[in-house]
Amino acid sequence: MRSKIVFLINGSAGRVADNASRQKLTGMIAQAFAEAEVIVTDGGGELARLAQRAIDRGSTMVVAGGGDGTINAVASAVAGTTTVLGVLPLGTLNHFAKDAGIPLNIESALQTLRAGHVALVDVGQVNERIFLNNSGLGLYPDIVFLREAEQKRGIAKWPAALWAALVELSPYRLLVVRVRVDGRELLLKAPIVFVGNNEYEFAGVGLPTRTRLDAGRLCLYIPPAEGELRLLWFAVRAWLGTLRLGNDFDGLLTEAFSIHSRQRLLRISIDGEVDQMATPLNFRIRPRALRVAVPTPTA
Repeated sequence: MRSKIVFLINGSAGRVADNASRQKLTGMIAQAFAEAEVIVTDGGGELARLAQRAIDRGSTMVVAGGGDGTINAVASAVAGTTTVLGVLPLGTLNHFAKDAGIPLNIESALQTLRAGHVALVDVGQVNERIFLNNSGLGLYPDIVFLREAEQKRGIAKWPAALWAALVELSPYRLLVVRVRVDGRELLLKAPIVFVGNNEYEFAGVGLPTRTRLDAGRLCLYIPPAEGELRLLWFAVRAWLGTLRLGNDFDGLLTEAFSIHSRQRLLRISIDGEVDQMATPLNFRIRPRALRVAVPTPTA
């Protein structure tokens, strides 16, 4: 009999990068879910395929163990099905887990999975790819792309990120695109185009968060196009989490829009992972398309 619960653990996630941590985690899973199947992968490339295989075999829950990229990969198979997505937050930032109210402590996260409470949350989609948190064009994916290249050369993540930011900011060419939304066409010249799956709150110190994951709206954020010093200050404030909606961004709530460019391919971030996509980029919201295990019942 196939296991009804499958754990897919990204072995490259920071909290399970060594064998001792992996063995401890698999032991905790075995204690909480004696009949669960646990698969540890060396990277994220196989996650979507393994999740689809679990669904095809009748699994009622597929648990993604890793960061936001891992969760996205598993959710890409789970979304639109009756299978529940479970989350073990093993990444660095864990944006989705935080916004969904899933505890970051592993034991508490396992208790959440055992509780059996399920919430229906929205999924954003751009062309054929989904995103649970956000998607972005311009400065951010360019910095991430260069940072990852530096990491492959053996540079640590944060020094690589700082170096990438300095390189990309001096000088930086503005992104020029046309956005077709709600019957209008907007010509944008901006350093960043940021798309949230539901509305982010840019308030207080810390990273922006969402209070709702089921409002059925995308939020398109566009910062002003200004000089390099302003761009540098914008990047610093984004890193510190002190940006403000209204002062630093113009925000637009919508259900669907498209981005057009003279460039055939645009670099794009999807839940922190960078890819290239052919234009036009067609964004839409898929309301309540994903079933997620959460700590408390929802209405």
